[in-house]
Amino acid sequence: MRLNLRPAIAIVALLSLAACATTSADNTADEGPVPFASTYTPRPSTPTLIRNATVFDGNGAELSNADVLMRDGHIVAVGQNLSAEGATVIDGTGKFVTPGIIDAHSHLGVYPSPSIDATSDGNELTSPNTAEVWAEHSVWPQDPGFLRAVAGGITTLHVLPGSGNLFGGRGVTLRPVLGATTVQEMKFPGAPQSLKMACGENPARVYGSRNSSPATGMGDVAGYRQAFANAARYAARMEAAENGQGEPPDRDLEMETLAGVINGDIILQWHCYRADEMANAIQVAHEFHFQIAAFHHAVEAYKITDMLREENICAAMWADWWGFKLEAYDGIRENIAFVDASGGCAIVHSDSEVGIQRLNQEAAKAMADGRRAGIEITRAQAWTWLSRNPARALRIDQETGTLEPGRRADVVIWSADPLSSYAVAERVFIDGAVMYERGAQRDPPSDFELGQTYSRGRAQ
Repeated sequence: MRLNLRPAIAIVALLSLAACATTSADNTADEGPVPFASTYTPRPSTPTLIRNATVFDGNGAELSNADVLMRDGHIVAVGQNLSAEGATVIDGTGKFVTPGIIDAHSHLGVYPSPSIDATSDGNELTSPNTAEVWAEHSVWPQDPGFLRAVAGGITTLHVLPGSGNLFGGRGVTLRPVLGATTVQEMKFPGAPQSLKMACGENPARVYGSRNSSPATGMGDVAGYRQAFANAARYAARMEAAENGQGEPPDRDLEMETLAGVINGDIILQWHCYRADEMANAIQVAHEFHFQIAAFHHAVEAYKITDMLREENICAAMWADWWGFKLEAYDGIRENIAFVDASGGCAIVHSDSEVGIQRLNQEAAKAMADGRRAGIEITRAQAWTWLSRNPARALRIDQETGTLEPGRRADVVIWSADPLSSYAVAERVFIDGAVMYERGAQRDPPSDFELGQTYSRGRAQ
């Protein structure tokens, strides 16, 4: 929600999108090094066996007295009586093990702490369409919020621009690498970029107050349609040039992003509250033949659960935020549970530097509200809202989000039932390496807090 007022197209894809599919700074495309490529490198890990814990596998199953084996940064097995010669053994008796939490909607780094005008860098409020900007170019790796997020069990987060524009720009999926110097060190290898769009009051209020379009809901929709019509023409010219029919158009970063949505290289994350506006957005997607990955906030998702399920669109929601502006007045606390009960893809998100620290408790609230409404929801099922489903919306579900063998070893050991307000994350593993251990400071605080420069946890 964050509003702060202070190939077709093959050449384009190689230049601007392949960065998402690069796993090393050494990887290059035919045209040369890919700009802004991920340089993320997993930390060294040792084989680790967690024994005798209660395990939520991320796919909705709860396993009692189960073991989890990690090796070479990946999940090897989940079951009972596992053995692994030479592995570090952790006694999980009385503890719970889950996949790491994935926050599908964060503004860490672009709205970092301290939250002041100088650090509010997440909304390019200069035009209704700023599809050309990338959130990662505003991410401040020293944001103290990253450490606090990891301490809350976060292993992956999707950082988005704010929601003051029809087209806010590209989002980026990050690993919360503590001590990182550049955002490239944090970029999740292979994760596609997203386009952040917004409907409703935010863009209409911002630009209507400036006596420009959009000032209404119909102005919002007209703005979407015209932009995608322009992008479709741009894509067609690029395709024709690829086939030797004419010259390609001049490079246009805005059009590259929108064309990337049309051809499926860039996933669409759409800020939208009301059911009728989500239905309009779906019609725009049909008109221009692209897929919406998720509606964000979606406080009225419960009204169109069948539509979301049929369209294969996730809903990333709050547990109980509502009423803070008119379009949020019809929110209900059972929203997440109703989407899930319909067979849809329900996600608990934060949109908050505070909420990201306790998303497990947000899921617990949503589960409790659903149960009070008569819906049978297990603890392990509720955990899918925090790991598997957000991974699906970010198109990284083949990499993380569950404890299936072969997935990245993004694992959290909790002191108690993680859907209890008394539970804390004791150890957080990212790619099998301990990124956080409660009571054992493995990394320094943010440079900003410490006042010294650190690189990968060592003073320079």
